Amino acid sequence: MPSPGLRTAKRPRKKKDGDECVLLIEADADVAAEIFAALNSATEEQFHVEWVTELSSGIERLRKGGVGAVVLDLTLPDSHGVESFDKLFQASARVPILVLSEADAEEMARQAAHRGAHDYLAKNQSVGYRLRGVVRTMIERRTAEAAVKALVLQNEVAKLTLDAIEEAVLRTDINGDITYLNRMAERLTGWCRREALGRPIANVLRITKGDSTSTNGEALDILISEDGTAMPAANCTTCVLVGRDGVELGIEKTVTPIRDQDGVLTGSVVAFHDVSAARAQSLEMSRLAQHDSLTGLPNRVLFNDRLKQAISLAMRQDKQLAVMFVDLDQFKKINDSLGHAVGDKLLQSVAGRLVDCVRRTDTVSRLGGDEFVVLLSQVEHEEDVAVSARKILRTLAAPHPVDNKNLDISVSIGVSTYPSDGPDAENLMDKADTAMYEAKKQGRNNYQFFRRDMQVRLLDRQSLEADLRYALGRNEFLLHYQPKFNLQTGQITGVEALVRWVHPRRGLVAPAQFIPIAEECGLILPIGRWVLLEACRQVRAWSDSGLGIVPVAVNVSAAEFGDKDFVSGVRAVLIATGVEPRNLELELTESVLMQDAESTVRTLGALKAMGVTLAIDDFGTGYSSFTYLRRFPVDALKLDQSFVQEITEDPGDATIVSAMINIGMSLNQRVIAEGVETSAQLKFLQSHGCAEGQGHYLSHPVAAEQAAKLLEAGIQEGMVQ
Repeated sequence: MPSPGLRTAKRPRKKKDGDECVLLIEADADVAAEIFAALNSATEEQFHVEWVTELSSGIERLRKGGVGAVVLDLTLPDSHGVESFDKLFQASARVPILVLSEADAEEMARQAAHRGAHDYLAKNQSVGYRLRGVVRTMIERRTAEAAVKALVLQNEVAKLTLDAIEEAVLRTDINGDITYLNRMAERLTGWCRREALGRPIANVLRITKGDSTSTNGEALDILISEDGTAMPAANCTTCVLVGRDGVELGIEKTVTPIRDQDGVLTGSVVAFHDVSAARAQSLEMSRLAQHDSLTGLPNRVLFNDRLKQAISLAMRQDKQLAVMFVDLDQFKKINDSLGHAVGDKLLQSVAGRLVDCVRRTDTVSRLGGDEFVVLLSQVEHEEDVAVSARKILRTLAAPHPVDNKNLDISVSIGVSTYPSDGPDAENLMDKADTAMYEAKKQGRNNYQFFRRDMQVRLLDRQSLEADLRYALGRNEFLLHYQPKFNLQTGQITGVEALVRWVHPRRGLVAPAQFIPIAEECGLILPIGRWVLLEACRQVRAWSDSGLGIVPVAVNVSAAEFGDKDFVSGVRAVLIATGVEPRNLELELTESVLMQDAESTVRTLGALKAMGVTLAIDDFGTGYSSFTYLRRFPVDALKLDQSFVQEITEDPGDATIVSAMINIGMSLNQRVIAEGVETSAQLKFLQSHGCAEGQGHYLSHPVAAEQAAKLLEAGIQEGMVQ
């Protein structure tokens, strides 16, 4: 009798990797040898057998794995009867068990079979072919069950994987009926798996061509041709999915045929994913590429495309069209004084009003900055364009409420028409731009149709602008000084510094010609700083030469006054030249002061604290209120020359000037009359108590050397009555 424990037969078959053995639990060595011989008697089929004599050893071996079948004798040294089977079965119910029994114990074996044994054999039946057949069946069953379980597990893992991915997946049979869909497919289509199974795919995956007009019920017919042969897998395509709730969703789908091992088409797999966000982003990117980000209007690129299309249509239909350049007047002053945030909101307001002024078939575009352009398609007469231009002027002139402020603006409009002003978009745009500059030259707040003589003037202006950019560096500027007189005594009370440009070819260029250009192209700041410094240097030079104290007045533009470094710049000039602050008078127009009245009060306060004298220039032409006249710490009011020059001709103007003088006197401010050109004007001003005056009747602006002679004389002969 062999010792208990793990045993193998004397001639075991060599075990291959992955093979599972037959575990024999048998106490009788002779029976064990007989069983071994029976299982390995056939050369074509042999089994690897491992033998133990006790149930405990068998259970221990079984738990280590690698056992494909068990042959169990119910009568063992450490266990007996059905109890032996129960213990073994409990240790591993997945391994098939063949029970051996004595002939008189068949009932016990039958009970074991009922409890889960694969089969039972009487010991006298255990030898030979039948034993081999039963064991083979057990192992094959074990292998098949393992394969099925592996396949089930694989399917479960596949389903879990498909449910976890962001891609929606549908599977169909050869008839196009749904056999599977994952969770993402459920979410995107609105169909749950239970309801979708067995339904035609056209009912679940409703796809349109993107125009929302018709559902493509045969979205997958690309898989099978009319003769039933398989077609290649469909390329990835973008389309629109109509969900069960009717909501449309942009998707990208791929359809792939399923074939069996013989290549026969058995169904299809449809994979798709939501591209609506990417599609929306793409559309937005496309929109942004063709539209202005601030106003939402078409940009230059889109406008040029529409203009070209409109020209082609007008050519075919023998029609006219018009292009209008719309440019805000002095918009830079608003940006400089009120800030870019306010400027942006104003541009948005202008854009909205422009759109309201034209037809839906017309196009309004923002080219950039404060430049807009309008395409009027299919106009019948030139007067129709003029009507539109006047409507735009009137609409944009109404106050624009921005951040609790009412902003008043005007625009200059240039108009070109097709075909009279050019055959293509570039010509029309250039000529409308030229006409717009002509509108600005004509005083702004008007419209001009292109005329051929404008081109010459525009080229001249562009040449002047190009030269102006180098004038400061080439020392081409100089100052003239116009004396101001006490109208009661005739004594000179100070001078006003006036900039002049000595052009190398054109000679003396008047300020009215180059100052507007300097303001538009951003050169007014450096020119203004030069004027202030040069005027103070000259005053110091006169003082050092023995002429005494000479107060000097300097005009300040809106751009200078709104510059953040203006106050510190004035202080630096006074320190550098040694001029007393009270001898510098800064002249600012009402329109400059009222652009942002609250900010103006602060800036004027800082200048006044420095000791600088302040004057309101061109008084009467702006819109300052008495409230701000009292709040502004100004020292003088300068009556605009347009009123002064009419006081002897128009009784109305005489009354206005008299009232202005009284206003200044009541506010304890000096009143200075500009543009005194006749003796009658002088006498009127003297009789109404005007303190000071200047003008060609009293003295023209003169160079510094001539001004020094006037200062030396000190009095204007013949002024005092």
